[in-house]
Order: sequence, then structure tokens, then C-alpha cells
Amino acid sequence: MQDRVKYEYAIIRIVPKVERGEFFNVGVLLFSKSKKFLGVKFHIDPKKLAVFSADLDLDYLNEYLGAWKLICEGAPSSGAIGELELTDRFRWLAASRSTIIQTSQTHTGLCHDPEKELEVIFNKQVV
Repeated sequence: MQDRVKYEYAIIRIVPKVERGEFFNVGVLLFSKSKKFLGVKFHIDPKKLAVFSADLDLDYLNEYLGAWKLICEGAPSSGAIGELELTDRFRWLAASRSTIIQTSQTHTGLCHDPEKELEVIFNKQVV
């Protein structure tokens, strides 16, 4: 039990019509300071997206979330945000916004392996 570490996570949501407040979960953003881990996992179900809104471009949404992955990795192509410390990158990605792609409130937990925990939460909340 002593080797468990604290992590924080937020659920990534698609909110097709912000004014209606309806959403569906598409991913998870997970951060562990002690393990120096920041990861994201997402999948947008095309059928579910079509039910919520036929107006949204699936490729565009996937590209947008792909940029979040680059930020998590600190890739050179992720720009100024990708150069920030892990904590700041997580806070920036998990910040409240009023766009089509939003995150839930941040939640915390304890785990042995943040990468495995990302998969567990993704399977519970998204799949």
C-alpha cells in the first residue's frame, strides 16, 4: 500500500450544443506528479457523435484531441503549452472551458501505476 501514488484525472467530454448542456464522455486526462506522468486516452464513437450532432466534424475533433496528446508528451510541435511543467500542462488542459470539448471537474485517487489507472478509468467512463 505504501507504493501507491496520488493522481488526478478529468473526464473529457464532447458537448455538441453547448447551449443545451448535453454531453458524452470521450476520454480521460490523468496526471501523477510523483510519477512524472501526464497522459490522455480518447476515442470518439462516430455513431454516438452522429446521434448528438450531425454538424460536427469527427476528423477535426480527433485532431484537436491529438494536439492534447502532443501537449501531454511535451512534443516540440505542441507549442508553448507543451513547454510548460507537467503540472501546468495538466491544469491548462483540465481548465474549465465553454467549447465543444470540455473536461469534468478534477478528481483524485491513489494507484500503483498511473498508465494502467488511465486505462481502467477510460474503460469505466468512456467505453
